[in-house]
Amino acid sequence: MAKVLSVLLLLLFGAPALADCLPVAGLPRSGLELASLRVAQAPSAGTVRVSFLGHASFLIETPGGVSAVTDYNDLFRPPATPDVVTMNNAHVTHYTDFPDPNVRYVLRGWDPGGGMAQHDIEVKDLRVRNVPTNVRDFAGTRVAGNSIFVFEAAGLCIAHLGHLHHDLTDLHLKELGMIDVLMVPVDGSFTIAQEVMQRVIGQIGPAVVIPMHWFSEQRLARFLDMMRPTYTVEMRSSPSALFSRTTLPRRTVIVLPGGH
Repeated sequence: MAKVLSVLLLLLFGAPALADCLPVAGLPRSGLELASLRVAQAPSAGTVRVSFLGHASFLIETPGGVSAVTDYNDLFRPPATPDVVTMNNAHVTHYTDFPDPNVRYVLRGWDPGGGMAQHDIEVKDLRVRNVPTNVRDFAGTRVAGNSIFVFEAAGLCIAHLGHLHHDLTDLHLKELGMIDVLMVPVDGSFTIAQEVMQRVIGQIGPAVVIPMHWFSEQRLARFLDMMRPTYTVEMRSSPSALFSRTTLPRRTVIVLPGGH
């Protein structure tokens, strides 16, 4: 009875514009560096704004006025306090022990207690969830030491690979679901080889790929050359890009300027 009532309410009043991701098979802490962005109005209905802050940090903004920052750290932060931040702890450039106390949700991609991080939250028109992966270090493998975070809004599924260190399993792919926009580290050494990253992109099959964590123009250029046979490459002059279900480009790598 409760399920029937829920369906009737959705038909009468509609559902929030969350996406439906259907399943498929070290630097010292220093002064804050603000991104060269201004506080802007929320994107229009059906549109998500993605802005590159630097390294592995992106600002994601929804039509409902919700904002989230990926791999939130002490070096790259947005001009206004976000509602949600995600972090990974492979290196200090991917997390902070001193998040802004006004951030409503601080989602760590690892469990400080040694277990497995599990997040699935909804803030107005944004849903954020994680898919744990492993991290290698000098002591071997830290199981569930990294998370891929998925952001669902305006009918889009946006995923940030964090500090991914390996191929994805069928279970990872099932938990991720169908991804439209994918942020990928392309340094080729601190995370995974560029050839492996290309394979991971093929596993996920996103419409749009946004490179991050590339360290040098030479490494970025090599990755782009590898992708050109299957993806169109766009070099943008603005650190922000707008995405919507109706205008989503197909098989495109979009490079946003910013500190890497």
